[in-house]
Amino acid sequence: MHNFDFHNPVRVLFGQGQIATLSTLVPEGARVLMLYGGGSIRANGVYDEVKTALAGHTVLEFGGIEPNPTYETLMRAIELVRAERVDFLLAVGGGSVIDGTKFIAAGALLDGDPWSIFEQRAANIHAALPFGAVLTLPATGSEMNSAAVVTRKATLEKRAFASRHVFPRFAVLDPTKTYSLPARQVGNGVVDAFVHVMEQYLTTPVDAKVQDRFAEGLLLTLVEDGPKALSEPENYDVRANLMWTATLALNGLIGVGVPQDWATHMIGHELTALYGLDHAQTLAVVLPAMLRVRREAKRAKLLQYAARVWNLTDGDEDARIDAAIERTEAFFESVGVPTRLSGYGLGKENVEPVLAALEAHRLTKLGEDRGVTLEVSRKVLELAV
Repeated sequence: MHNFDFHNPVRVLFGQGQIATLSTLVPEGARVLMLYGGGSIRANGVYDEVKTALAGHTVLEFGGIEPNPTYETLMRAIELVRAERVDFLLAVGGGSVIDGTKFIAAGALLDGDPWSIFEQRAANIHAALPFGAVLTLPATGSEMNSAAVVTRKATLEKRAFASRHVFPRFAVLDPTKTYSLPARQVGNGVVDAFVHVMEQYLTTPVDAKVQDRFAEGLLLTLVEDGPKALSEPENYDVRANLMWTATLALNGLIGVGVPQDWATHMIGHELTALYGLDHAQTLAVVLPAMLRVRREAKRAKLLQYAARVWNLTDGDEDARIDAAIERTEAFFESVGVPTRLSGYGLGKENVEPVLAALEAHRLTKLGEDRGVTLEVSRKVLELAV
């Protein structure tokens, strides 16, 4: 294992009824901007619970943050923050709302265009407004990390940044608030968390036994409880396990000291920016194809994954690898997420624009060994059609 410094300052409040603790978590006297997406938080009671908990605070609101938060919308929120002298942000929703809030928190304190955060790889972030999160959709892990992804509609770009200044101060996770999620969002969340783990686990062996077994435990939990969340939507234990798994998948813990991949994510971001696919849908399409194309570079870990996650231990090594990738695809399909571009109305003619975008964004040496060149990305996408 490599040397590492694991730093995560987020306080997590987990369980039914925890939204009420907001009254003590948000600083007294703060001018709070509550940020959210569509109308779901009103339908499931989260909106009312948050407003009740913050009855003693000055609370402004900003709704309409998209499932892939856009720069254009977030800039309107930044204008509001500045005009109203907001000094605390509260993200109420899924990973997109939390990602957007991170951009607002940093961008509101910057001179000049906040898009420069991406152009300067967050080196120009020296401070951010404090914020907390109330999570309603387990998927991205954004509630316990310092990374965010933002889409710019005008240029069809989807870009990521990370900064230690944009860790949430706290995250409230109540599994009962996920009961009413549409099946599509539940399935997407399961796939998103699964691929987050895979990007940090299925690379090359470095004898990191603890990190490997953490990762395998998370994968096994998703395989076991993902389909149950769809068939038993109000099973508290299932929802709680999924919620905590999605958080642990990307809070940094399983990634310390080990190689990380992220090629699937980078290609997926371009698919979302160009064609509007859900983030998890792109991951379900790209990951199996990526594993097939990169099977030799990933052989040792693929065999470990086959044995420990899918219990494939007998017979020819190549047959075990094939079966493990097929099981992965079948699992994604079992939670309602298609694994081919054709499942979303896309074909071979849609490959070239993705490659052009990867090249324009200098994403031409991806993966744990920088071995995912444009030519490898082409093979992956063509195989995923």
